[in-house]
Amino acid sequence: MEAPGKVAEELSAFREYLALLARLQMDTRLQGKLDLSGVVQQTLLEAHQAVEQLQNRSAEEKAAWLRKALAHNLADEMRRLRTDKRDIDRERALEDALDQSSNRVQAWLVAEQSSPSAQASRHEQTLRLAQALVRLPENQRRAVELRHLKGLALAEIAAALDCSKSAVVGLLHRGMQKLRGLLTANEGE
Repeated sequence: MEAPGKVAEELSAFREYLALLARLQMDTRLQGKLDLSGVVQQTLLEAHQAVEQLQNRSAEEKAAWLRKALAHNLADEMRRLRTDKRDIDRERALEDALDQSSNRVQAWLVAEQSSPSAQASRHEQTLRLAQALVRLPENQRRAVELRHLKGLALAEIAAALDCSKSAVVGLLHRGMQKLRGLLTANEGE
């Protein structure tokens, strides 16, 4: 049986992963209005409160639970901002979008593998990627996320970052170079 303290420690490792998923789902129009770190913190608080329920679940099951909680918390925050009534379809769409973002992150790291050890490795790589991304300079991180995790075209990224396409290419090049270095350095630890 997994100790609650170990589960709580493991849940904390999901912080950057949840922040990455939240950033990928955030509507750019809400950028300055929505406190993503607060939403992530609320999600982790709920997970810590449900630590006994999460004991003895695989890392993938814990990640799925956290994605669902994050989707609900993001929907709650957007509802507060828009003062709309609860929209179950919008909440479900957020859950689906978070699952898709998570799948894109994992697909970006490795091809689909089915063995339990391969799944555990892919999960660990996803968490390492999220932790490495936050160490990039803001514009490089945003460019890499928008291009490789959201699949936006250079022109769309340039519009989102308010810069030229050639500047985006430079940000992507430097960002990917630094990201590779960070991930390689983390492998040695």
